[in-house]
Amino acid sequence: MKEAPQLYQKKVLVLGLAKSGFTAARILNKLGAFVTVNDSKPFEENPEAQELLNMGVTVICGRHPEDLLEEGFELVVKNPGIPYTNILIQSAMQKKIPVWTEIELAYLISEAPFIGITGSNGKTTTTTLLFHMLNQDNKNPLIAGNIGTVASGVAEKAKPENVIVTELSSFQLKGTEAFRPTIAIITNIYEAHLDYHGSIEDYRASKMKLTSNQTAEDYFIYNADQPLLVEHAKNCKAKLVPFTLKGRTEESVSADENYVYWQGEELIERSKIMLAGQHNLENILAATAATLIQGGTKETIIRVLTSFTGVKHRSQFIKEWQGRKFYNDSKATNALATKSALEAFPENIILLAGGLERNHSLDEIRPFMDRVKVLVTFGETAQRFTTFAEESGVKTIIQAGKMDDAVEKAIQASADGDTILLSPACASWDQYDSFEIRGDAFISAVHQMTEANE
Repeated sequence: MKEAPQLYQKKVLVLGLAKSGFTAARILNKLGAFVTVNDSKPFEENPEAQELLNMGVTVICGRHPEDLLEEGFELVVKNPGIPYTNILIQSAMQKKIPVWTEIELAYLISEAPFIGITGSNGKTTTTTLLFHMLNQDNKNPLIAGNIGTVASGVAEKAKPENVIVTELSSFQLKGTEAFRPTIAIITNIYEAHLDYHGSIEDYRASKMKLTSNQTAEDYFIYNADQPLLVEHAKNCKAKLVPFTLKGRTEESVSADENYVYWQGEELIERSKIMLAGQHNLENILAATAATLIQGGTKETIIRVLTSFTGVKHRSQFIKEWQGRKFYNDSKATNALATKSALEAFPENIILLAGGLERNHSLDEIRPFMDRVKVLVTFGETAQRFTTFAEESGVKTIIQAGKMDDAVEKAIQASADGDTILLSPACASWDQYDSFEIRGDAFISAVHQMTEANE
């Protein structure tokens, strides 16, 4: 871990704990900063706060005192999920106090370079694919960020021979200043998280911060099929590495209906790639380009692409049973993500969809509902999905309870050759604490019900 003299004896407020806040507070304390932690969870129910107190960190729990910033803090490190409308964050910005997320801290202390991956969709799959490719090529990658591993904790242990493959959300990137990845990847940008950012302009600007500090020594891999990213690339100082799904090009990485190409030469037949879907092809192209830039081999890329079946809960192949294929896409918490999943399968889909009612539009998936043979719907949005499916011409619509009931009804309604796809288009919180728990319930029900009939 690098020293960070600019943080020594600086008064720092860490706002919000969880994994990222706890790790940031611990590292800041180790670097010699005067750290105060403020978290809403009561101290007696807060083991992280208790541990930090034992390290000598000042801890304020159970409330957010509005006058807290009167204590002369020089820096705020906030949990990414805390919105900028928070009164303490608003006060810090008015006082010109820098507001970081722990990604900035990770960059300051890391001895290893970063590869940064962001996008509205596909960043987790791209991050995981890239990590596997580099790992199998012995390039010493570490994986971090929004994928579930706190970046500053990974950076603390990283060595110069490592490279940190980092999934980054708009929430995390908005709180960066000097962060500079040697390779930046933007898979795509659509409208998302407007409740947090307040406007599409702020959301896009937060994503684009990924490239703001890059130099001519760095690389920017971007989706050349999106005019917004093509325009952004014109102002970037990094070497430009576009990818496209619109046919073979001599430039960088591309794909047509039959092949993936690198600099115009055939790399792999698409029919041999395990990961299904046009949307996943974007992720494959981005990860392939980054691997080759990082010194990986084509042979390793081919080996990974012919074996990698997907990230858990993201169009994850579960099993084949009596001619039916089961896929878990529980991470699809909006219509755009479900649209991408439906695009991957041309016909005979038994779609399991529904969940928390947020009154968001389902229009993104309407053009693909002709691929849906049966809709099994559940949760708060069950009736809305029923009406939507009827309007879209779906012949068979079934309402279910929780996931075991939905899976049982989906199997009963299915036939040889069908794809049984969980892609809810809704958040899980009406029935499950997270999309992961919902996806695990689907996987468990699939195995239990198919194995009972084998």
